[in-house]
Amino acid sequence: DAGKTQKPPPQECYVGPIEVRVLDRDGRPAAHAEVAPFGGVWVSADMDEPPVRTRKHRADEHGVFRITKDIKECVAPTMFYAFDVERHKKRRMEAHARVRANREVAVLKTLFNRCKDWGFYEGDNPATAVKKFEEPRRRLRYLEPDEEGRLRAAAAEPLRSLIVAGVNTGLRIGAEALTLRWADVDLDRGTLTVLAAYAKNKQTRTVNLNSRAVEALAALKATAHGEYVFSQRTGQPYRSMEKPFAKACARAGLTGSGVTLHTLRHTFASRLVMAGVDLRTVQELGGWSDLSMVQRYAHVGPSHKAEAVRRIADSFHNAIHNTPQQADVVPLAGQAVSM
Repeated sequence: DAGKTQKPPPQECYVGPIEVRVLDRDGRPAAHAEVAPFGGVWVSADMDEPPVRTRKHRADEHGVFRITKDIKECVAPTMFYAFDVERHKKRRMEAHARVRANREVAVLKTLFNRCKDWGFYEGDNPATAVKKFEEPRRRLRYLEPDEEGRLRAAAAEPLRSLIVAGVNTGLRIGAEALTLRWADVDLDRGTLTVLAAYAKNKQTRTVNLNSRAVEALAALKATAHGEYVFSQRTGQPYRSMEKPFAKACARAGLTGSGVTLHTLRHTFASRLVMAGVDLRTVQELGGWSDLSMVQRYAHVGPSHKAEAVRRIADSFHNAIHNTPQQADVVPLAGQAVSM
């Protein structure tokens, strides 16, 4: 109503051990402030958050609200111990959400560390002492050449070009590809730049473009609608490509095969390894902060294994049959020796 006084927007957030208090410009608790869960400030206070919020961003935010709501029912607002996080982890295990529990605890740990860096929190991080559940190793899914061809044929632009770029550059689709601007692409030199604000390891890196990537991006630039490489007709970036990608997978007969947008990045790394590129170079090209993250790509696919076995057979067959035959050796004991 026009007669009601509008609440002024919050100016600053103070993060306590388990709650967020809204302060006014003078640093005093605002009269209209409401205590929010600990995760309430996660998105608003994170200045590095990219404009495109991926499914992971939304899941992590939901996880923080879930764990703080769970813990707040058990403890006083000023207390937050590792035992409480363990209790939450046990509840999630009973709900058959072991993997998601690991993600929630990891986000909570990062949240406490960030607040300590900002000077909003003092004390030990209660999530540091909490051990994660062991997770089963998932199959590392990557595209075979024929699968990539079917997927590209089933996709419309700009998804088709996004698939080509993902397979040939290894960009993280949500954080790096959908936030990519034409100002950071140099087709003449065959490079693009991933800014630190959007890179997972927070480091700017230059990505070299092969001929397939250059061709796809050049065609896309000819019909560009704005500053973003993968943009809508309005010029705004896509918030997600998950639904169009799922539809393309269905048309390509890949539904239920484990193919996701991140499979494009797996394909990039796997093909580098199959081409004989060392893991350190793969790490630099893909922007992985730790070499251990690349170790999982030290594998070869079924077709690559078959080719390797054929090479062994061909090489040793030629070596054996091209060797001059030696004369038969007759044991001396079998001969009559005349004196």
